[in-house]
Amino acid sequence: MDNFILIAVCILAGMAMQKAKILPADAHKGINIWLLYLALPAVSLKYIPTIKWSLTMLFPMASTVIVWAGSTLLTALYVRRRRYGQRSRSTLELASGYSNTSFIGFPLIIAYFGEQYLSIAIICDQVMFIVLSTVGIFSAIKGDRKSGAKVEVKMILKKLFTFPPFIGCLSALILPHFINLSPMEPLFTKLAGTVAPLALFSIGMQLKFNGWEKQRGQLSMVLLYKLILAPLLVLGAAIITGVWGDVAKISIFEAAMPTFITASVVAEQFNLNFRLVNLVIGIGILLSLLSTFLWANLLQHVYG
Repeated sequence: MDNFILIAVCILAGMAMQKAKILPADAHKGINIWLLYLALPAVSLKYIPTIKWSLTMLFPMASTVIVWAGSTLLTALYVRRRRYGQRSRSTLELASGYSNTSFIGFPLIIAYFGEQYLSIAIICDQVMFIVLSTVGIFSAIKGDRKSGAKVEVKMILKKLFTFPPFIGCLSALILPHFINLSPMEPLFTKLAGTVAPLALFSIGMQLKFNGWEKQRGQLSMVLLYKLILAPLLVLGAAIITGVWGDVAKISIFEAAMPTFITASVVAEQFNLNFRLVNLVIGIGILLSLLSTFLWANLLQHVYG
C-alpha cells in the first residue's frame, strides 16, 4: 500500500506545483537530468550484475521488438485507411511503439511485484531505448517534412552511445568482470531509490490534456494498442514460445506501460505532431494506473 500512496502523492504533487506555478515551467528537465545521469545508471549497476543469464532472458529483449513491430503494422493499416501522410504515420509510430519502461515501469514493478524484478525490467528498458534510437529516429526523419534530413548512421550511434542509462547498462555488463563493485552497492542502492519518487514527480509536472477532443480518433487507436493490445501480443508470444514464470510476467507488464516520454522529445525535434504525442503520454499515464492494476492482478493469477 505504501508504494501506491507514493505513486499518487508524487504525481499529484507534480501536477499541483505545475498548476500553482511554484516551480519554473521547465523544472522537470533538471529532475530528468538527475534520473538519466545518476539514478537510472545506478539501477543498472545495482541489478544487472545479479542477473542469471539464460536463453529465457532473450524474451525480455524480444518483447520490446514485438511491441514495436505490432505498432508499426497497426499504424500502417490505420494510416492507409484514414489516408494520412508520412508525417502522421511517423508521429503515430513514435506514440505507440515505445513504452515508458523506466519512469513509470520501474515504480509500478516495485509496487506490484517487488524491487528484485527490476533486473528483468532493465533488459526491456535498454532494448526499448536501442530500438527508439535506431528505427525510431529513422521513422522520425522520414516524417520530417521541413528539414529534409537524411538518416546518418553516425548520428544514430552517437545518440545511442552517449545516452547515460545505456552507458550504465554497458558498464554493468563489463565492469564486474574486472572490478569488485560490491563496496559501491550501498551508493547504487541509495541512488536507485530516487528513481520512483523523482520520476513520478517529474511526470506529474508535465501532464497536460488541452485539446484532446480534436485528436480523439488517433488517441483512441494509440491508447488501445499501448495499454491492451501490446501486452496481449507479448502474452501470446510467451504462450507460443513456452516462456513462463517471472521473466514472462515482467516482460508482459512492461509491455503494458504507456508511451515513453522521450518520444515527445523526438517528435518535437523532427517537426512531427508532438502535441498529439504529449496528449498520448498524459492521458496514457492516467489510464495506465487502472490498466496496469488489471494487468498486474491477471499476471499474478496466471504466473503467481
